[in-house]
Amino acid sequence: MNVKIEPSWKKVLQPEFKKPYFKKLTDFVKKEYNSNTVYPPPKFIFNAFNSTPFNKVKVVILGQDPYHGPNQAHGLSFSVLPPTKPPPSLQNIYKEIKNDIGKTTNTSGDLTHWTKQGVLLLNATLTVRAHQAGSHQNQGWEELTNAIIQTLSNQKQGLIFMLWGNYAKQKGAVIDRQKHLILEAPHPSPFSAHSGFFGCQHFSQTNTYLLLNGQEPINW
Repeated sequence: MNVKIEPSWKKVLQPEFKKPYFKKLTDFVKKEYNSNTVYPPPKFIFNAFNSTPFNKVKVVILGQDPYHGPNQAHGLSFSVLPPTKPPPSLQNIYKEIKNDIGKTTNTSGDLTHWTKQGVLLLNATLTVRAHQAGSHQNQGWEELTNAIIQTLSNQKQGLIFMLWGNYAKQKGAVIDRQKHLILEAPHPSPFSAHSGFFGCQHFSQTNTYLLLNGQEPINW
């Protein structure tokens, strides 16, 4: 199956694209886009991979579903395109960055500048029906993203995985903790940010680890 995705990802994921579950997933997604309003727009489904090639990945931030409102999702976890204002979880991420490293971020919710520095903003599910959170779960996306996490863990060394919330922690169970740095905290949503996300210092820890391993820190 010819999947339009960045070449280095296409190479490592080719075995997945040949599996029966991926054919079923593709058929499901095509049908959904033809019959419903689905986010993100089709050109953004693989935006995380097109923005951060496999050989450039340094950090992985794992989300769950794309945003399901209009003019929000564009294929990067937690990120929204202008003029949409940063949603509450992203506002809390910005607050933690300010508290952690003293950096005041701009008012935009677009995190593309992170992806260009090697931050893979990966959602577990890459599409969603409008206004129906979780509507594309258990259709095959999770199997693909499990394989992506496993492949990153197996083929790379010294990655940083930020796992926020129980769902992300469970998803990260396949990561080799001997080879990579795993940072865990509650989810940054308003319901849980005060129970440990604030004060987690993941952004400074990430940059310290990168510097210790001879890599450029992330300009958050």
